Amino acid sequence: MSPTNPARPATDPTPTPGRAGRAEHAGRPAAIPRGAARAARTTRAARTTRAARTTPADRARADRARVDRARAGGHRVGRSGRIAFVVLTAPIVIGLGIFKYVAIGWSFLLSLSDARGTIALGHWVGLDNYRTLLSDQAFRDSLLQILLFTVFIVPVTFAASLGLALLVHRIRRGRALLRTTFLVPAAVSYVAASLLWKMCLFNGLPAGIANMIGGWFGAEPVAWLQSTSPPLYWAVLVTLRLWLQVGFYMVLFLAGLQAVPKELYEAAALDGATGRRLLTGVTLPMLRNTSVAVLMLLFIAAFQAFDEFYNLFNSGLSGTGTAPVQTPLVHLYNTAMGSQNYGLGSAGAFVLTALVVGVTLLQGRFTGFGRSGE
Repeated sequence: MSPTNPARPATDPTPTPGRAGRAEHAGRPAAIPRGAARAARTTRAARTTRAARTTPADRARADRARVDRARAGGHRVGRSGRIAFVVLTAPIVIGLGIFKYVAIGWSFLLSLSDARGTIALGHWVGLDNYRTLLSDQAFRDSLLQILLFTVFIVPVTFAASLGLALLVHRIRRGRALLRTTFLVPAAVSYVAASLLWKMCLFNGLPAGIANMIGGWFGAEPVAWLQSTSPPLYWAVLVTLRLWLQVGFYMVLFLAGLQAVPKELYEAAALDGATGRRLLTGVTLPMLRNTSVAVLMLLFIAAFQAFDEFYNLFNSGLSGTGTAPVQTPLVHLYNTAMGSQNYGLGSAGAFVLTALVVGVTLLQGRFTGFGRSGE
C-alpha cells in the first residue's frame, strides 16, 4: 500500500508559481486580467474619438507650437554659445586690433607726415617721405646688398635642406633622433646665435674656435668680422644663417618625402629606374609644392634679415665704427630709432613690404603655387 501524498492531483488546473515561470520561459504569454484589458480598450477608443474630432487646423496649430518650442530652445542654446564665443575671443581680438592693425594704420599715417622726434601726427607731406627714401643712396645700397644676399643664401639653404632631408629619410634607425638634432637650432634665438658666433666662433682672436681650427692647418688668425678685403664677414653670416634655418626646412622636406607613395618608387624600379633617375623622375616632381613653399619662405626670411646683421656689426664688440653691410631693415631701424625720423622709417617699412609681397606674388604666379588641382 502506497503512502498518502498530500500533493494536488495532476488534473488540478490551478497554475503554481513554478508552472507559470516555465510557461513564460517557453514563450507562452501570460494571461491578462480582464480589468486591464477593458481599460486598454477604453483608452484606445478615447484616442480614436479625439483624433476623429481634431480638425486639420488643430493639428497644424499643434505642429507650429512644437516647432516654436524647439526654436525657443535652440535660440537659448545659440545665444549662450555666442556670448561664450564673444567673452573668450574678445581679449585677443581687442589686443590684436590695437597692437597690430591700429599700429599699422598709424604707421601709414606717419609715413605721410613729417614726424621727427615724435609719433604724433604733424605736418602732412604726402609722398615726400617715399620720394626721399627712394632717392637715398644708402637705402638703395641696402636693397642691392639684400638682393645679393638673397640670391646666394636662398639656393644654398634650399640645396642643403633638401640634401639633408634625403639623407635622413634613407636612415631607418635613429631617424627621430637625427630629425630632432637638426631641428634644435631652429628654436635658438637669432640674437643668442649671433652673439655666440661673434664671441666664440669668429671673434678674431687666436683662441677663437675658427682661428683655432685654422691654426691646426698652419693658417694665421683672421679678424673675420673686420676683414673687408676679402669680405670674410660673409662666411660668418652664411654659416650662421645655415645653422639656424637648415633644420627647419629639412623637416618640411621630410614631411613631403613621407607623403610620396611607395608604389611610385616600386613602379619606377620595375622600369629599371635607380638612384639619380628615381630622384629626378619621382622624388623631385612629387616635392614640387613643398619646394615652392620652401622657396617662398626662404625669400621672405632673407628680406627680413635683421637680427644677425645688427648684432654682428652694430656694437663696439666688432671693432668697427660702421657696419660693412646693411640690410634694409637695419637701415630703417637706424633711421627711425637713431635719427628719430619716424615718418621716413614708416615709409621705408611700407616700401619693403610692398617689395616682398610683389616678388612673392610674382613667384607664385610663375610656379603656379596655390592653384586648384595642384
